[in-house]
Amino acid sequence: MNTIQILTVFLAQAEPTGPSPLIQFLPFILLMAGFWFLLIQPQRKKQKEHEKMITEIKVGDKIVTSGGICGTVTMVKSNRFQVKVDDNCRIEVIKSFVSARDSSAE
Repeated sequence: MNTIQILTVFLAQAEPTGPSPLIQFLPFILLMAGFWFLLIQPQRKKQKEHEKMITEIKVGDKIVTSGGICGTVTMVKSNRFQVKVDDNCRIEVIKSFVSARDSSAE
């Protein structure tokens, strides 16, 4: 067999290659980028704003909890707030359950 015949046999046996792996994974990569910009990034931004709001709360601020309890902060502890709900009623609320400052009372 000469060289041309060997190449002809070799090329006849070789399977054609498919698209490159990058092109195959491109839709998946675009989908993940879309999830990042539409879902994950805004949620992280909202979480950072919430953490900032919690660190800025001080004694005398009016707050609303995620359960709907409104009150005035009377003491700030490491992971909790003591909240005055009524004249003779004070409760402790975990900081992460504070949903907002109550700006309607100001």
